[in-house]
Amino acid sequence: MIRALVLLAVISAPAVAQTALPRLAAFDFNMNNTSPAATTPEEFARLHSLDAQFRDFVKSRFVLADMAPLQDKLSRIDSIRGCNGCEIDLGQSVGADQVAYGWVQKVSNLILNVNLVIEDTRTGKVLRAQSVDIRGNTDESWRRGLGYLLREQMFPE
Repeated sequence: MIRALVLLAVISAPAVAQTALPRLAAFDFNMNNTSPAATTPEEFARLHSLDAQFRDFVKSRFVLADMAPLQDKLSRIDSIRGCNGCEIDLGQSVGADQVAYGWVQKVSNLILNVNLVIEDTRTGKVLRAQSVDIRGNTDESWRRGLGYLLREQMFPE
C-alpha cells in the first residue's frame, strides 16, 4: 500500500510542478541599431533565432503565454521597451504573471550587446535585468551571448 502511494506521488509530481510555474508573456527581441551601418537581413534573422532560443530555454521555468491575440497590437509598436509600460497591460491581457522583452544594441559590426528584462505584471517591478556584450556579428556570437546571459546572469543554477 505504501509503495503504491509513493509511486503515485512520484508519477503525479511533474504535473503539480508544471501548474505552479508562472505564466510568461515573452515578447520578441528588438534591434536598437546605433551604428552607422544599416541593419542587415541576417541580423533580423538572428533576432528571430534569439526569440526561439529564449523561449526554448525558459519553457522549463515558465508557462509561455499565447501571444497570438496580441499580434495586431504588437505590429503597431516599434519597440516594446519604448511603449511607456504597455508591456504590462499587454501581458495582463494574455493572463501573464510576468513579461519578458529583449533587444540587441548594435554599436558597430564588431561591438553588440544583448539585453533582457523580466517584469512583474501586478506591480510593474523589474524582477531581472541583464546585459552581455558580444564581439563579432555572427550567428554563433549572438547565440552564445544570449546563452551566457541566460545561464550565468539571469538564471544561474
